[in-house]
Amino acid sequence: MPTLFGSLRRLVLTPSLADVTFGVRGFPATPSEATRRLEAIPRAVICGFEWGIDARDQWEVERRLELVDQEHRGFAYEGATMAFTVLDAMAGGRGHRTRDLLLGPGQPHIFLTYIGIGFAMARLPRPLWKKVMPDLSGSAYYPTMSWLAVDGYGFDRAYFETPRWVDQQRVPAPYAWEGDPEYFLRAVDQGIGRALWFIHGGNVPGIASRVEGFAAHRRADLWSGVGLAATFAGGSTPEGLAALRHAAGEYRPELAQGVVFAAKARDFSGFVPEHTEAATSVLAELSMEAAVALADATAVEAGPGAVPAYELWRRAVRAHFVTAGERIPG
Repeated sequence: MPTLFGSLRRLVLTPSLADVTFGVRGFPATPSEATRRLEAIPRAVICGFEWGIDARDQWEVERRLELVDQEHRGFAYEGATMAFTVLDAMAGGRGHRTRDLLLGPGQPHIFLTYIGIGFAMARLPRPLWKKVMPDLSGSAYYPTMSWLAVDGYGFDRAYFETPRWVDQQRVPAPYAWEGDPEYFLRAVDQGIGRALWFIHGGNVPGIASRVEGFAAHRRADLWSGVGLAATFAGGSTPEGLAALRHAAGEYRPELAQGVVFAAKARDFSGFVPEHTEAATSVLAELSMEAAVALADATAVEAGPGAVPAYELWRRAVRAHFVTAGERIPG
């Protein structure tokens, strides 16, 4: 049974299932089988959030999340992580729900659960942000991949405030995430790029035109986000994927880098849908096995330095796709 305060928080913080549909959001995507598949993803996130915000304990949340099909289970964990992050922040940072979830049953979905923390950040005042990332020492890819939380923040803002963050191209104030306020802006753009895939329902001309409308220095990160979303979320045909690769033009290495990270995330979760294999093949010209091997071979451990380990890892993957005559990714 839900708690009284949990139900009140849910009513205040959670969009309805209808609110995340493309029609209600006013997205330019034309309704199709692809958009219906994509709309199922934010619905899974909302369900996970409602279960997390209402639940009396983690055991109950875990049992509910097990009922979600494998393709969408990670997204439901994303929502549950968002809920637990909000609850922990409201407890003054003394809660341990998020840590227990991410070190426990959420571990296979660690890439998506980081994004769930970013969704919570979009609903919390900045002074509380310093309390949202739990100590996950011993967990895979911590703290390197914690930048996905900032990616999640950018995605949320672009999805729910599209006129401001996409049409008007708002740039947020820098925030010293992992001590790097400048890279914070780049990670936000990676999330906005992921959101463009949903906003345009996988429509390549619309996505390419929208990315081209952003300032030149932002396009590389946007294309990386597009590649990650196209591969992890799906929603395209082989012909559409081929058109996407062509549309990326000089940003194909960035597009492919997003693809490789998505392939790694799906593989790490233990379930790889057919659309991820197809996108990896078309957009990166790699098999799933080769994409995962590339991610593993180029992984960078977090440590002191002027450039975040996360970006060093991204650069190493991009370098694989840079051929003679192409620009060197920055």
